[in-house]
Amino acid sequence: MNIFYKFSNSHETPHKIEIPLKVQLPEELVKEPVTLGDHLRRRRFELGLYQKVVAAQIGVTTSTIWNWENNWSSITLSCMPKVIEFLGYNPIPCPEDLMGRLAWYKLVKGLSLEQLGAEMGRDPEQLSDWLSGRHKPSMLNRKIIGQFLASLVHGPGSAQR
Repeated sequence: MNIFYKFSNSHETPHKIEIPLKVQLPEELVKEPVTLGDHLRRRRFELGLYQKVVAAQIGVTTSTIWNWENNWSSITLSCMPKVIEFLGYNPIPCPEDLMGRLAWYKLVKGLSLEQLGAEMGRDPEQLSDWLSGRHKPSMLNRKIIGQFLASLVHGPGSAQR
């Protein structure tokens, strides 16, 4: 708690007034973040940065940061790795199911279907069918997906889980 002091200007009756002040933290630092925009705003407040500084770090405009923080637009896929890097943690929980983990990996790495397909050696259209639920991968393909994800978790450039 801070104390504000005011000294009298009067020479006849000098006195000191003490007023206890409770400094309230901004709501952004008190309430639990729900959306990615909330996480972004909280981290920015913790670091004492302006939106324009964060925008320059992530490589977007100041208005984009404002839109994300106010949930007017979603964080674009290509920006996701930079946002996670800025936060210093990944607020997106990794699902337990195989296809959920694959979708999570694609999201946190900011990969397009083409980029994910290139990493896995798979057809992007096939990946789209699997990730959208239009088709289920065969047992062999499920094994290949599992091995791919396991290699990321246990490999040298492992993806955080």
